[in-house]
Amino acid sequence: MHLLPPYRHHPEHHHQPGDSTWLDLDAGLTIGNARPFGLPLRFGYDTADPFALILDLRAPTGTVTVWRLSRDLVWEGLQQPTGLGDVRIWPPCPCHNRPDLRITLRGRQSTALLDIPAQPVRRWLATRAFALVPQGAEADLIDWDTELNRLLPGPA
Repeated sequence: MHLLPPYRHHPEHHHQPGDSTWLDLDAGLTIGNARPFGLPLRFGYDTADPFALILDLRAPTGTVTVWRLSRDLVWEGLQQPTGLGDVRIWPPCPCHNRPDLRITLRGRQSTALLDIPAQPVRRWLATRAFALVPQGAEADLIDWDTELNRLLPGPA
């Protein structure tokens, strides 16, 4: 899983903690060598965790699997192949008539391949997620003193 730590909001930033936006889509899911099937999913962005996107995968059984992905990684994946390790992303490929964003998620027991409509994701990131926090301004939302105090040991 490609996890990012939760950050504390910087108190002087003009966005309210928890400003968020969501995008619900239907995607194709392939696990291992099985046949692909449809799966509802939800992308989320919350300014309380400014570097991350939330990806909720809703299985037919009702189980929800949550992945946290780098927002910049998904944006870059709309332009060119990117990612390492557990998360890899490929942009749409017109030469193969594939209009979808393709994301591979590698878990402990299996690998999932998602085919997600690229245009709604691109539009949502550009007009909603980047409207909440412009690209490159994510660090402005973090209370660095609080984060540093969390990482350092207390007085001896």
